[in-house]
Amino acid sequence: MAKVTMPQLGESVAEGTIGKWLKQPGDTVEKYEPLLEVITDKVNAEVPSPFAGVLKEILVEEGATVPNNAEIAIIETADESGASGATEPKPTTAAEPKPSAAEEVPKGSAAGTDDKAAPAGPEPSQEPQRPTFTPTDGPAGSDERPERAAASAAPAPTAVAAEAAETPGNADARMTPAVRRLLREHGLAPAQIVGTGGGGRISREDVTNYVEAQRTGKPVGGQAVGGAPAAAPTAPSAAPAAAPAGGNGSAAPSAPAPAARPGAPTMAPTAPAPARPATAAPGIEFPAGADEVLIPMTQMRKGIAAQMTRALQAPHAYVQMEVDVTRLVALREKAKREYQAKEGVGLSFVPFVVKACAAALKRSPTFNAHWTEQGLMAKRRINIGVAVAVDDGLIVPVIRDADQLSIHGLNVAILDVANRARVNKLRVDDFGGGTFTVDNTGYLGTNLVMPILNVPEVGIVTMEAITKRPVVVSTPDGDVIAIRPVMNMVLGVDHRANDGAGGAALLRDIKAWLEAVGPDTAIY
Repeated sequence: MAKVTMPQLGESVAEGTIGKWLKQPGDTVEKYEPLLEVITDKVNAEVPSPFAGVLKEILVEEGATVPNNAEIAIIETADESGASGATEPKPTTAAEPKPSAAEEVPKGSAAGTDDKAAPAGPEPSQEPQRPTFTPTDGPAGSDERPERAAASAAPAPTAVAAEAAETPGNADARMTPAVRRLLREHGLAPAQIVGTGGGGRISREDVTNYVEAQRTGKPVGGQAVGGAPAAAPTAPSAAPAAAPAGGNGSAAPSAPAPAARPGAPTMAPTAPAPARPATAAPGIEFPAGADEVLIPMTQMRKGIAAQMTRALQAPHAYVQMEVDVTRLVALREKAKREYQAKEGVGLSFVPFVVKACAAALKRSPTFNAHWTEQGLMAKRRINIGVAVAVDDGLIVPVIRDADQLSIHGLNVAILDVANRARVNKLRVDDFGGGTFTVDNTGYLGTNLVMPILNVPEVGIVTMEAITKRPVVVSTPDGDVIAIRPVMNMVLGVDHRANDGAGGAALLRDIKAWLEAVGPDTAIY
């Protein structure tokens, strides 16, 4: 029997919570097929099966948190199944009787199906095989940030909510330790909360919505006023309709299933908010007579806070340069319409910067490394993380072997991970192993950002807004003032690993690559 263990989702992540099993005992599993969803402080990620065979046993139930490398399931591989076929002809049938009437909905759809529903498997229709959105222009002609993918509509979790109310004793098993702590802080019991996560799992938002409902006297996010869970939504269309209107907090779900969350984001106004732009920050409602209100941290914000605190223990140094991107802008303007028509996606500036970084890192290998207490751990492979803003914070999925990809290959890979990040469909191999990070803050119009290192990496570069500026240009007839598109770039350096001179050399090479782009630069 082959044992499946809890993977490590990032260098600083020590444990994970089982969010949802996508396969059940007796199901056939292909190698690399999604097996389960794991929840960490920052993301939900699909974990592929490391083996092909039949899932024989689940060792860790949904909602349980276990450390990295802990055994979580057992798979009978194809070789073992063939060898035991003569004596055990019914491996699948033997596993089928296990589900009973007392078992919970988490084995089925997260949207709340009845107990006759088939076990939840991978949902290929919800995971795009290629990017399906087109980047939009950012301020001042900066990079085109992909639009936030709207959460897909799903039936209201009536059955899940009903079951959560009927089986309060099991509710405690469907939440993370952070949610349990939050319940204790507010003196609440799991039976009081309607879980809206996968399989009725109670999320942090469910708890804060309940607390808000008690404070304001108005139902918030499906949580009742009083001491009992609110009745399940009676109009299934209400939940999908409310989610996109709820602002950033509800544009992408944080529950394992990529369905629109029926409630509003944490601390969102209790009144309907269709008039608020979808890009606006969630509002804060102050009680009558109150001059301040505490906004509880989400689990993602706690994870970011912990990582940033660790990162700032490293001594940071910064190098800044201006890059004349006249030729780069001209190339993209010339190619983008044909590229859009051929590929169905927009051509961003980000893959050009990633390509420039990959080329420059080969000349400065001490930046393609991790810092350890024993010394600098140089990396052969160039795996570049690309910062992606999501509703609750920031994540950094990794583009592996970036130096081996073309501009087109990088563009598709970046759009793919950004799209999946915003609908909580990232995979376990999207994290960990990054050796350098590119942070595109320019789409918001920034000109100078001092980035914090993504430790243990020792370098991070920002690409700022592309703005037209007057510059002095040398011509055969003398110097003239011309209007050129210019982009600032800031390189953050771990000063333990490299000095300012090394950082300047790396940024100089990135700048030179970008300024050398021309009509002959290959996209494919």
